[in-house]
Amino acid sequence: MSAPLGAARVPTAITLHQKSRVLEIAFSDGRNFRLPYEFLRVYSPAAEVRGHGPGQEVLQTGKRNVEIRALEPVGSYAVQPAFSDGHSTGIYSWDYLYELGENQDKLWAEYLAKLEKAGAARD
Repeated sequence: MSAPLGAARVPTAITLHQKSRVLEIAFSDGRNFRLPYEFLRVYSPAAEVRGHGPGQEVLQTGKRNVEIRALEPVGSYAVQPAFSDGHSTGIYSWDYLYELGENQDKLWAEYLAKLEKAGAARD
């Protein structure tokens, strides 16, 4: 009998590296991801970033030096970071963090392209 989808996507360790501004997360399936705070902030699952439907996303700019000031557990399925810019409404499920880790390079390239197209900056 195989495990249900997502069953292996449970973190075994989450470490905030404040100096390098990276959240390191290890999963029970052996995968390990290092997600920069800036990356987590610009891909926040909160409605104020994602919008309430397709095409309503709000491009996040000036987040290069954002920090995570606190990381609170949400039940047994997610965490909710409080960022230094005041943003604290995003709830990051284990599956979403795993997805961000797996697709980090592609998502980061898409973000940089959107910034360039908008004439915006990371600073």
